[in-house]
Amino acid sequence: MRAWSFPLGRWFGVHLRIHSFFLLLLVFCVLSSNLASLSAWRGVMLWVVLLMVVMVREIARLIVAAWHGLEIRSILLLPIGGLFSWASPDSAERSATGSPLIALAVTGPLASLLFAGLVAGLITGATSQVPLLARPLVTPMHLMRSTVWLSLAISLVHFLPAYPLDAGRLLHAYFTRTRDAAQATRAASGIGQMIGLAAVVAGLGLLALPNSHFSADLTPGLILGGFFIFIGAQLEDQGVLFQSVVETVRMKDVMLTDFDTLSPSDTLTDALYRVIHSLQEDFPVVRGPNLVGVVSKQSIVQALRSEGNGYIQGIMARGFQVAGPDDSLGLMIRRIGAGRMSLVPVAEEGRIVGIVTWQNLSSAMGLLAEHRRLQRES
Repeated sequence: MRAWSFPLGRWFGVHLRIHSFFLLLLVFCVLSSNLASLSAWRGVMLWVVLLMVVMVREIARLIVAAWHGLEIRSILLLPIGGLFSWASPDSAERSATGSPLIALAVTGPLASLLFAGLVAGLITGATSQVPLLARPLVTPMHLMRSTVWLSLAISLVHFLPAYPLDAGRLLHAYFTRTRDAAQATRAASGIGQMIGLAAVVAGLGLLALPNSHFSADLTPGLILGGFFIFIGAQLEDQGVLFQSVVETVRMKDVMLTDFDTLSPSDTLTDALYRVIHSLQEDFPVVRGPNLVGVVSKQSIVQALRSEGNGYIQGIMARGFQVAGPDDSLGLMIRRIGAGRMSLVPVAEEGRIVGIVTWQNLSSAMGLLAEHRRLQRES
């Protein structure tokens, strides 16, 4: 999720991110307002309307996910909806089967339909000066009318059997009956990419038609909608590919074996002096051969600033999980990604033999891939 996206903060324990192409759509909205001889702020507000429509849908899905006890780590916002990243393997598995899957698949389109109906009702009851069927249906000139049609469009698009849309997730669940999870996801995302590409081609074809109100309304939606369906399907496919790779990597393949440790009896000033000469951000705390805690450089500095000198045992974290050398990297990523740990000690027969952190993981994975390539060639 971090690639090509930007953080919007943490809301109710869920990390919210927005895809860079969503921000790129802001430029398109501003340009459309300029072409219509309107203020650029009209284009900005049209983009805000689209963001609001997507947020209404995702808030409804969040409520349903919480009702079913599903834990969500983060949401990536796209103009066609949001992609959930689950906080645990159990939540990921439960969300893809049974009643949670059906509930989430129904909630998204239903929430968008209800929101469109609510706004349309408010417009009709408040004034007759905003014709809902006037064209263009979506325009910076009429933001309330655009809210209705954008919400309706997002609802209808999720009836397409294109993964990761809601109907596509039902198709994915059907595929899992006869294939493993990776094969099912690749098949469903492949269909999603084909549907997205077909929509883009159809939209470009409509551009060749003579002046037509129908093509003027449909062309931008087909091109942009198809593009974002294609992007969403690719993101899901890449996620599965990444997962299949990390499950084949063992902790002993990427762990640091040359690392520094601290002792519970070390003073904070002594520990800070040692930290200065180390590239590590996090440190195992050992008493003899036994691992008793973990501590970060930041916590040492903060404790010295706020409370003065003390001992490592007073600030070290005692709640940690230890991995084995033969544990999969995928398990470690789920532990760190859920926000539980920034350092995973690797121990064998009660003795710490290595550590894995986010800091060293990216470089270690790249070097491991190069090492495996050279082994295959030789």
